[in-house]
Amino acid sequence: MAGKCSKHAALAAAAARVLAVVLGAVPVQVGTAVAADPPEMARIAAGTFIMGREGGPADERPAHRVTLAAFLIDRLPVTNAAFAGFLNAVGGPVNGRGRRLFDWDDGDSRIHQRSGRFRADPGFEDHPVVEASWYGGRAYCRWRGKRLPNEAEWEMTARGIMGRTYPWGDRPPDAGRARYGAGWGETTPVGTPSGGATPQGVMNLAGNVHEWVSSLYRPYPYVADDGREDPHAAGERATRGGAADTGPETLRATWRGGDVSRGPRAGHHNIGFRCARSATGR
Repeated sequence: MAGKCSKHAALAAAAARVLAVVLGAVPVQVGTAVAADPPEMARIAAGTFIMGREGGPADERPAHRVTLAAFLIDRLPVTNAAFAGFLNAVGGPVNGRGRRLFDWDDGDSRIHQRSGRFRADPGFEDHPVVEASWYGGRAYCRWRGKRLPNEAEWEMTARGIMGRTYPWGDRPPDAGRARYGAGWGETTPVGTPSGGATPQGVMNLAGNVHEWVSSLYRPYPYVADDGREDPHAAGERATRGGAADTGPETLRATWRGGDVSRGPRAGHHNIGFRCARSATGR
């Protein structure tokens, strides 16, 4: 028990430092090993894993092998405070093409304009951003010098090459590992609960908010060059991971969320995102 508690305490401390870096409270030291691999990102080694599963929902079949190059992925989802900073930097929630990056006028938004600046609502600064459209997630990641992870990268992060059932392993979900089975919009701060981290320290892949990925929602097998990664193609974009208001069946690393409302041009009350990049650049 003591070992388990100390592990959770270490993960919580790591999450706190990562969040401080993301929000700008802790500067990244240029010219050090930390700067080479950003502290807010985890490195996922190149490898082959089994994507999807047999015996699950139709959209998870067939199970198939996918090989990926090494990449980096954010340890935590993007927060309301971080996304508010982005909106202020780019001039607001609508881009030059008239696309909505964020549904600021939706009642589920936790970011509002005050005194001419977008700010996270008090008490929700470190909660995962919701109501960002797919285009908003993509634009934020570009602004940070990153990109949205593709669907295969997200699942490899959550499942690993050993084929974990959940991001943390094979034990059933509980309140110490994921935020699920709660009410509409009842999110918790990113990095909590800490028991759901992957071996690489990536948190909140199961529960709290669904997450946009770059990929179009198309049948398996996943093939990166079949058009599903075309950023200009029309169609529904995939989301991964369960949310605060969904059940335990949505927390499996293979779950694709076929019944989630996720038009890419709008924000949604339970969809957030995190960013990724290749190990050698974007």
